[in-house]
Parts: sequence; structure tokens; C-alpha cells
Amino acid sequence: MTDRIEVAATELRPLLEEFIMWARANAPGSDPELVGPAALWHRLAFSQDLGTWKRADLRNLLLDRMPKVVEDPDAAADGMLPAVDAYLTFLSQTGRLNQGSDSLADLQAELDDVEDEFVDLMEELLDDTEGDEEEEEAGDLGDFEPFADELAELDTIRLRPDSELAEAARQAPLVAKARDLAVWVGSGRKVGEETLLTDAEVEQALAAVGLPRPETEGPVAEAVPQLWNIWNLAVDLEFLEPGEAGTVAVQDDTAEWPFDDDEDVLDAWMLGLHSVDYGDPELEDEDLTMALAGLTRGLLIRLLLAGGSRGRAELAQDLADAAADLDELGSDAWEAAGDPLAPALDWLIGYGMVELDGDDGSTVRLTPLGTEGVVHLIDDADIEVDARPAIESMSAHELLALSAELPEEEADAEFAAWMQLREPAKAAEELLEAAAEDDSDALIRVQAASVVGTLGEAAVPAWQAALKQPSLRPYAATHLSQLGVEGAPEPTQEDTHWLILDMWTISAGLGRSEFVSSLRDIGPEMVNELLEVIWKIPHAHVEELLDLISQVHPDKQVAKAARRALFKARSV
Repeated sequence: MTDRIEVAATELRPLLEEFIMWARANAPGSDPELVGPAALWHRLAFSQDLGTWKRADLRNLLLDRMPKVVEDPDAAADGMLPAVDAYLTFLSQTGRLNQGSDSLADLQAELDDVEDEFVDLMEELLDDTEGDEEEEEAGDLGDFEPFADELAELDTIRLRPDSELAEAARQAPLVAKARDLAVWVGSGRKVGEETLLTDAEVEQALAAVGLPRPETEGPVAEAVPQLWNIWNLAVDLEFLEPGEAGTVAVQDDTAEWPFDDDEDVLDAWMLGLHSVDYGDPELEDEDLTMALAGLTRGLLIRLLLAGGSRGRAELAQDLADAAADLDELGSDAWEAAGDPLAPALDWLIGYGMVELDGDDGSTVRLTPLGTEGVVHLIDDADIEVDARPAIESMSAHELLALSAELPEEEADAEFAAWMQLREPAKAAEELLEAAAEDDSDALIRVQAASVVGTLGEAAVPAWQAALKQPSLRPYAATHLSQLGVEGAPEPTQEDTHWLILDMWTISAGLGRSEFVSSLRDIGPEMVNELLEVIWKIPHAHVEELLDLISQVHPDKQVAKAARRALFKARSV
């Protein structure tokens, strides 16, 4: 049976690779990875012809076969049927759904018919696994979760400015190779079903990206894993996209890499960030390859935890020990790979994430771009790490947004360090300009006003400019009046009401109980008086706050008054 599975998987691989590319553009909401097991068992159990699909076979596949082989019932319940739907649509649109098949409409109707029963079967599997007390299967070498506590204890990581990171990304050799490959592919190259490219095309592609032709007696296409990794990177970077009738095409702006705009450069580089997995060693034995899965990510996280650099020999030993602990084949895989770190380091150097130091390259070091990338990967894994922009490159808006999430003492330290790099008048100008960027962000506005308020007379020009901004005028008028600035406008009652609405907005953001407590502090009589007039204020959150007061205020009369005020606000 194992041999049959391997043969069937080999037959399916080119088709599934093309489907994955097709799905990126045509079914972005589906998970192509869920199609693999369904397509494989369809080939094994129901039809040797990959393009022949029948309603009865589809039903039996989903309700009889898949419950026995599915690995993640939760993911299957949510995504398998949409993924299979997308796959069948792909077969139909690319002319691969044979005439002997049922129509696409009939197959889709069958998917609708079996949906409830399929989901029920997956939920039963979930119920069974919930009672399983066996230890959960360990993750691979790239699992960040075991390091969560160590990451949380790291000192603050300072990230470099976007301009510096973008310039480093422009120099990444692998991105340039992906561009060159995509440009060579051209506007509509036909790809094969068994292999994407013919051997003659593979040789041309190797020349286009500067890779040597391997010495091999078999098909060249089967001996160039580095080329296929660059191909996949080109897809990740959106340099290549699927076309019609089994073709792939270069994106219009690919030849312009490296782009002029820093944001465009970093956006593209981040699209290819998960290509770090392509650095994992690939061995002839699939089980040994899987025993070293995640090695490249494991290398990155260990570098970050070590402060950004480690000796290569020490790093290799650490990862070898981890591989042996995680998988009984780990030691054998490590030995079979010879130098498992070599492909990982080659890929990471090519993507601009690490560099080798020392005369003999004995030290591995994260680059600033590498640090940025690892922090993004950690964030993608929903693990907390304290990473902040470098003080000297932090914009006023970044400072205000960051400080809103920090304890007061840490926020004060960030402000102090930032202000040391600027004259007080310039700092006031930048902070108030940042506060004016979004009228709906009351917290940023209050923070900025609070800090600028400590700068005294140096902030007067910035306050005077802020008078022109409706959302900042109440703060500017208040502070200018307190400073006794000649000719400054006196704060109006409307200004006071705006300040109250800002405070209520922040309080509501802290949670319902905090909001109710703030209303109680004012007292129902004062709230009622405010409700008579506050609905007239053109504040971004006035309707939302009136609605909330009507729902949560314990005094029914106040709640009723809030509903009346809300009606008036909506009628304006």
C-alpha cells in the first residue's frame, strides 16, 4: 500500500502545485493544502484517472474515506468542502474534468448535499480526540511555542528604520533571482502536468537565475530543488501568477524590482518571508527530511534569543540535540544531511536575514532585516515579544501608539528618550500633527495633548497651529489660556463637551464596567444635563457613546434621555 501511495502522490504532485497557484488568484478563501489528502484518496480508492469525478465517488470519499484518514478534523470541518469545490472548479476551468465525469454543477450539488453530514462526522472525531489523554505530538524544530517564556523575558528589541530595511531588502540575491526567473517565464508559459517545465526549459531557467546544471543521468527537473524553491519564492512574492489554460505569467511590475518606494519593497519582501522554510534540508528519505523540518526557523529563533549571534558549531550542536529529542530519526537525519545548517544558512543569507562573521565564517549573525523578519514570524505565531522601532527613527505617531500600550513608567521613558533628540518646539509640532491624523483616535489625541502640555511656552507655536484642527482646538484653547498667551481664544462650552466625549471614548474602550463607573462618578443629574447638549457636537464617536449610555446606564431615566439624544444626533 505504501508503494501505491507514493506512486499516486507522485502523479498528483504537479497537478496540485498548479492548483495551488491557480487558487491564489481564483479561490483565495480556500485552503489548497486540504485538497491533497482528498485528491490522493480519490486516486487510490475510486479512479486511476485524475480527471474523472462522479457524484457517488465524491460522497463516498467525503463520508466514508476522509473520516478515516483526516489529520485535523477541525480544519477539515471548516475548509475541506470549499477546498474540494475550488479544486473541482480548477479541473473544469482548465479542461481537466473528463467527459466521463459528472458535471461541475452536479458535483457542487453533491458537496452541498453532504455538507451537514460531513461536518457532523468531523465533530465526532473532535469529540473523540478531546478525551484522548495521550501526550500531544511534538512540534517541529521551527515551533516557536516552547520559547514563548524566553521571548517574553528578552530585553526590548529595537527595529531599524524602514528606509534602512528596504535598502537591505533591495540587495537580497534570492529576490533578484526570483525576479529573473519570473521575467524568463514571460507572459504566458505553458506548464506541464507531470513536471512544470521540460528539461530543456529547466536548463534555460537555470541559466536565467545563475544556477549550474546538475550532473545527473535522470531528468534534470528532478535534480534541481534549488530552482523549484526559487520558483516557489517567485510565486510567494507575487512575481509569478497563474494564467489561463495551464499557463503561468510574470506580473507586470516584476521587472522593476528593486522598486523605488520603500513601502513597496518591504511589502514584497514580507510576502516571501515564509520562504525561510525552503532552507530546510531535503534528503532522499522523506522520513529523514521530516525529522529536520523547521530547522531554518529553529536557527532563527535561537539567534534572536542569543542576542543576535552565535557560534556556528554551538548552534549546530544545539539544533542537533533538539532534532534528536523531537524525533527518533533526528540523529540519523542529522548525520545523513552531512551539514544540515548549510542549506539553511545559504537560503537565509540569500534572503538577507543572516551573515557570517569571522575569517572562517564561524559566527552566525542576524542582520537588522533578519531581526525584523523573525519578529514578524513570532507575531504570526501569536507569541508576545517586546519589539519597538529604534528611538531615533520612531515617528511621533509610532511613539504615541506604542506608549498607549505600555505601563506608565515605560511610556514616560520612551517619551523622554524621544524628546531628547528634538528641540521642545519641534517635538510639540510633531506630536500635535500626529494627533491630528485621525479624528476618531481620542487616545492618541489625549496622549499628545498631555505630553505637549508639559513643554510650556516652547509649545505655544504648535498649540496656535492646532487651533485650526477641530479635534485639537479644545486642547489648544485650554493650554493657551492656561499659559496666558495674548490673543488666545477662551475655551468654549463646546470645547469642554468635546473633552468630555474624548474621555468617555477612552473609558468605553477600557470595557463596559469602566465606562459605567465613569458615568457614576459624574452622577445621573450631570449626565442628563450633558445629554441635552452633547448630541450636537460633531465628534466621531458621539452616536456610539449615546447608544452605549442608553444600554448600560443603571438609571432608566438617563438611559431614556440617551436614546432621545441619539435620535436627535442621527436626525441632524
